[in-house]
Amino acid sequence: MNIIYGSEIALDIKKELKEKVNLLKGKRLPKLCVILVGNNPASLSYVRGKEKGISEVGMLSEVIRLDESISEANLIEKIKFINSDDSVDGILVQMPLPKHINENRVIENIDPSKDVDGLHPYNIGKLYLKEEGLFPCTPLGIIEMLKRRDIEISGKNAVVIGRSKLVGNPISKMLLDENATVTTCHSRTKNLSEVCKNADILVVAIGREKFVNKNFVKEGAVVIDVGINRNSEGKLVGDVDFDDVKDIASYITPVPKGVGPMTIAMLLSNTYKAYMKREEVNG
Repeated sequence: MNIIYGSEIALDIKKELKEKVNLLKGKRLPKLCVILVGNNPASLSYVRGKEKGISEVGMLSEVIRLDESISEANLIEKIKFINSDDSVDGILVQMPLPKHINENRVIENIDPSKDVDGLHPYNIGKLYLKEEGLFPCTPLGIIEMLKRRDIEISGKNAVVIGRSKLVGNPISKMLLDENATVTTCHSRTKNLSEVCKNADILVVAIGREKFVNKNFVKEGAVVIDVGINRNSEGKLVGDVDFDDVKDIASYITPVPKGVGPMTIAMLLSNTYKAYMKREEVNG
């Protein structure tokens, strides 16, 4: 059993990005603008992590804090203003938003070339057409983890539990594009544990604490745990029962220090990519 520490791979990616940013001395630096609506404690923590990551690689960040009572129209107006700001390369609206704001409508108003979360319909379309675009950070991070640990994807049976627009659907498509044979499972899947037992690569993204145990995992499978849950003791745990599965899997990601750090690393990577694309377009 090998533990894939995304935290270690993320450090490598940050180091590579820092070297690239250092070569921009004298030029405009890549900039990420984060919009934070309200004071959700988890969102505040995530935003701090993103600010820290941006700073570590030498890029610029700005956090725009807005009151929870802001109207959807005013939020969209703010986004359109940032769309037109040539100093900003990436725009991220921290989710979740207050209930009176339609998240999809907000995302649709972000300039697709600055959509570093990869959630705009334009970028989702690019993913499904196998064209260049900005894609969701967590799935990108998973593919990067597998490649950097020399884990073969092509020709393997991959099973994804979950079909969210953030993780489940895009990781299924990315694995398919890497020539895996992909099965997407969900709440209506019959004989779920049996389907999962066929997986050479098992990606679990359902948001249910320690849902997957050894009965779901084939001997030697690669297990990627995307879940982040707080147990009754307040500790972070995944969707996979790590202790139950670790001796069966050939590779497994822990929670924390697994997929989470990769999400931020790929956000930084997307910001740099958006910057380079805009510099190329603008000459």
